[in-house]
Amino acid sequence: MILITGGARSGKSCLAEQRALSNGGPVMYIATSLAIDDEMRERITLHQQQRPAEWVTVEAWQDLAQVVAGAGETFTTIIIECITTLVTNLMFDVMPGLDATVMDIGVTEQHVNRHISALIAASQCSQAEVVIVTNELGMGIVPDNLLARQFRDIAGRVNQQLAAAASEVFLVVSGIPIQIKST
Repeated sequence: MILITGGARSGKSCLAEQRALSNGGPVMYIATSLAIDDEMRERITLHQQQRPAEWVTVEAWQDLAQVVAGAGETFTTIIIECITTLVTNLMFDVMPGLDATVMDIGVTEQHVNRHISALIAASQCSQAEVVIVTNELGMGIVPDNLLARQFRDIAGRVNQQLAAAASEVFLVVSGIPIQIKST
């Protein structure tokens, strides 16, 4: 399992895609975004157009462990893009609306952690190389609202779990990958 992290538009996706191309063989690309508005639909379309046509794209954010477990024998590389979007979807899956003041942060984080733990286990058992892309959120200012702070905190802890489990971790800054873990 390989983890690629960095800021927005840092070059994370490009590194993941280069890795998949260098591995050769069939690639599964798991996209975790939801097309919730026109701007997001445009982003998704652009990403789809940039990927090689022969790659298999699966749009999913629930039960990713099952998707990864079922694909390991068929694909050489599985790219999961992106964990922070996955965390957002999982948080809203159990949150009552967008009101963080009524959210049970413990229940929410347990829900997220169940999915992440299962994904880690499936990724580590996969015959395919699983490349996971995530955003590094902890280098900016502290968000000014409760929901954003809770999201940042949960995403940060998820990234720590993924990094601990990964055999390699890359931080991408301005398009330059820096390997920060290798086992």
